[in-house]
Amino acid sequence: MPESQENLTQKIKELLRDKNYRLTLHAEGERDADRITLVEIEEALLHNDPEIIEDYPDDPRGRSFLLLGYSGKGEPIHALCSIHEGTLVIITIYRPDPNLWVDWKTRRDKI
Repeated sequence: MPESQENLTQKIKELLRDKNYRLTLHAEGERDADRITLVEIEEALLHNDPEIIEDYPDDPRGRSFLLLGYSGKGEPIHALCSIHEGTLVIITIYRPDPNLWVDWKTRRDKI
């Protein structure tokens, strides 16, 4: 049975607090392209109550989830993550495009 979203959010925060996370090469490229700092990542995913907006429990590579968090300046950040061998893996991270998202939580093509 998949872990509840509340428990998963707490686990994510614990891993971030312990600096037990890494970015994939793809995430590093996206982070650089969108000029997202490591401080902003920690603000968005640790300090400002991130929300799981999409959950992929049956992903063949392992459960993954899309998080929405806000930087200290209130800017939305999306992070696609998984937990692998006790480490939070940030698969990709970006500033969501307002043309593609409604309220940063719902994809426009889904409404």
